[in-house]
Amino acid sequence: MARIAVIGAGMGAMAAAARLAVAGHQVTVHERGATYGGAVGQYTRDGFAFDTGPGLLHLPAVYRDLFVKTGKQPLESRVETVQVDPAVRHVLADRTTVTLPGISRGGVAAALDEAFGEGAGERWAAFLNRARDAWDATRRPLLEEPLRADWQVLGRDPYPAVRKSGLLRRRPPTLAEAAARELGGPVAELLENRVLAYGLDPRTAPAAAAVLPYMEQTFGSWYVRGGIRALATAVYERCLERRVEFAFGAEVTGVAVRDGRAAGLELADGRESAADAVVSGIDPRALAGLLPGRELWPDGARRPEPGAAGTGRITVLCALRGARPADAVHRTLVHAADGRPAVTVLRPDDPGTRPDADHEAVTVRAVAGPGDRFGAAELLDAAGAAVPGLRERLLWHEVRTPADDEEATGALGGAVPAPALAGADGRLLHPANSTALPGLYLAGGGAHPGGGLAHAGMSGALVAGLIVEGADFRGSR
Repeated sequence: MARIAVIGAGMGAMAAAARLAVAGHQVTVHERGATYGGAVGQYTRDGFAFDTGPGLLHLPAVYRDLFVKTGKQPLESRVETVQVDPAVRHVLADRTTVTLPGISRGGVAAALDEAFGEGAGERWAAFLNRARDAWDATRRPLLEEPLRADWQVLGRDPYPAVRKSGLLRRRPPTLAEAAARELGGPVAELLENRVLAYGLDPRTAPAAAAVLPYMEQTFGSWYVRGGIRALATAVYERCLERRVEFAFGAEVTGVAVRDGRAAGLELADGRESAADAVVSGIDPRALAGLLPGRELWPDGARRPEPGAAGTGRITVLCALRGARPADAVHRTLVHAADGRPAVTVLRPDDPGTRPDADHEAVTVRAVAGPGDRFGAAELLDAAGAAVPGLRERLLWHEVRTPADDEEATGALGGAVPAPALAGADGRLLHPANSTALPGLYLAGGGAHPGGGLAHAGMSGALVAGLIVEGADFRGSR
């Protein structure tokens, strides 16, 4: 039995902790804050409840697998997951509205044909078929296996883009270029905004980013009753059942090194927590501060850098008077128009998020790049296209900025990591789960395979596999 010290109580770190405890290790999680979940937080006031991090879960099989592998009670015994249907409503720049159903290729094609004319659905289906080829080519190396040492081969874009007749392609197209060529017009706008919501710029993202809408349409978008925070609670409770120990208010100031390997944690109160291995669930860019002067990345390894770190979010939590209308959808993407930013509007049909049926909890969120200067007013104006009368119904609102997220989660700049993607010369990959320091491992959204609830959960599985099986570990099964 080895002693494992974990830095941070985020979702990836807790996923690793539960799996390692089941494997017979003694695991202690050190969290500088007062609670678990990392970015998966919740804000409550006056009977309203809002997720402050992710609002939807994709690839729920990741957490089903976690619960199967760590105990007898399945995930469904702890939380109620509900498939979101319709999956999404788009409000385009010209204010055309199209509502797309959940896991239904035929339904999506019919909705697109009705909105944009015959053939739109067929073009969308053909595009996602090519995205499926990219998904099949990269699913294991990007999601289920440790990052390969020759990660540069993943810098080649696997999306089989259609070549324009008579032109030689000197470089792989960006997502925006592929969408314009293969979809065109408003259908291309739909695709670009689906990817933009992940914090990726379609003008620079590789065409392989098409795997993200493919993943949503194929495996669905899921909501957890009571909010996504309930999923964090379920994982935390599973850790406790497996006798993982948690130390809250325990700020880590350094990683102890002995005999050339990680040997525990140094804490702000002067204590040291000895360990045989250390799992870091914090932003990898901040890890160097815990090991000053030590090289953490092997020669040729993928290193943390701003290009893969992600972008911040500005979020407005809105408490509304009046019942949620029967025709409201859970998620609306309002495209940028008239100087207003693109926003995601979440309207869960969940009594647990509101004081009573005569009120509604609505979350409005926008990706915040370095040059963006918009604030709550612009987000609320944009959200009015999804929630008619929003301003008149508004009881109060709470604004969360990237600076707030940085303070709450420790993510530098409040950045929300994007999922790892192939292409773009590897700049959208994340550091491997092992480091140049033996015994030090990385979990969470800042490490392979990147951001998002499912990807963070996969990082925990990969770290546990590397610790339990060592160099022979070839990936999750």
